[in-house]
Amino acid sequence: MTGTLWLVGTPIGNLADLPSRAREVLGDVDLVAAEDTRRTGRLLKGLGIHARMLSLYDANERERVDAILAVLRDDRDVAVVSDAGMPLVSDPGFRVVRACIAEGIGVSVVPGPSAVLAALVLSGLPTDRFSFEGFAPRKPGARTERLEAVRHDPRTLVFFEAPGRVKTLLRDVLVVLGDRPAALCRELTKRHEEVIRGRVSDVIAALDDDPKGEIVVVIGGAPAPETPDIEACADEARDLIAGGMKKREAAHAVAERHHVSANDVYEALLASE
Repeated sequence: MTGTLWLVGTPIGNLADLPSRAREVLGDVDLVAAEDTRRTGRLLKGLGIHARMLSLYDANERERVDAILAVLRDDRDVAVVSDAGMPLVSDPGFRVVRACIAEGIGVSVVPGPSAVLAALVLSGLPTDRFSFEGFAPRKPGARTERLEAVRHDPRTLVFFEAPGRVKTLLRDVLVVLGDRPAALCRELTKRHEEVIRGRVSDVIAALDDDPKGEIVVVIGGAPAPETPDIEACADEARDLIAGGMKKREAAHAVAERHHVSANDVYEALLASE
């Protein structure tokens, strides 16, 4: 018999958002693996829970896996929590989960608040399909490369960003992705919750020079490409024909360039004769 690894969501701001089941699990487990033991310690103290804790953050997760597995192998339960929201979402815990699955140790979840979903539904942008991009790279070249990779993605894009870098991210978005619809969500569920909506340029203009708090940026997906006008394509093909290209060859060349049917372009050429 082994214990169970619990992935427990915690409030992203308002402590009243903690599910009652999360209170029960955190009170029952033998160990709480926390991204920040001081912050989680304050949460547990407020709940009247006295639990053994172990730090689990990006820099030490690899070396903590064995210690957590040892507890689970001893038929004791472990809860993984992040500073706020769901663990593993741009937070540590993935290596632990993967190790547990490999050993056949049970993994369960207590769903809780999510800054990603909260910002998405508040943004006013399409929610049917979205891509969570986490934190954008810090280095300018890598950040531009990441944005270029999603430039044609039609899904709504969701980013986490630090207050000191958010304007830089938005300026890069403006250059690479264009002035798309956007929303910046700050301090969600807290007293000073703020959502700035508009075009990317509007959000940049409205944002304080020194913003504070946890920030989520939501960007509209790539607009659907306009369907090329067949008559315009036929005109372009006529220019090629005038330069000596055969009619069928010109139709194929223009069709390939504009991603339209070569037959449609060819028929438009014939109809104009």
